[in-house]
Amino acid sequence: MDNFGLVEGLMTTVHAATATQPTQDGPSKKDWRGGRNAYQNIIPASTGAAKAVGLCLPETVGKLTGMAFRVPTADVSAVDLTFRTEKATSLKEINAAMKAASEGPMKGVLGYTEEAVVSSDFVGDPHSSIYDAGACIELNSNFFKVVSWYDNEAGYANRCVDMLRMMGEKDGL
Repeated sequence: MDNFGLVEGLMTTVHAATATQPTQDGPSKKDWRGGRNAYQNIIPASTGAAKAVGLCLPETVGKLTGMAFRVPTADVSAVDLTFRTEKATSLKEINAAMKAASEGPMKGVLGYTEEAVVSSDFVGDPHSSIYDAGACIELNSNFFKVVSWYDNEAGYANRCVDMLRMMGEKDGL
């Protein structure tokens, strides 16, 4: 965003099943689809991820929204982000910016891969997000789709550890 600007974007989270989803069809407090069997269905759902992005990056409010598909896998999810940039660029430049971020200011939080990966390759990965350069596509110089993987629990737990370390360093521990 800093390098290319965001005009607008749509995000789809392809989310592994969670403990809140039933293993048999039944009632759901939230919606009918949410009550369907988690291990036999791909379930369209709402997501708080787009709202969370807006809280962290206020400049995306009104420019980014999204949804989720709950899928019958035990672990690891992916984000598919389709967006238009303000500045004309190329997928090569976007990939280079993501690689530089993963090796620089976002090291340890953002991963980067050019390998032909699948979801199970990221079970237990400590990064909050792993950018998959090989899964990204370019329609034209302002319209792109990028994909990033994450093990939600491992990434979150590692950020909690990072925060505890930072607090300890601040307190001289």
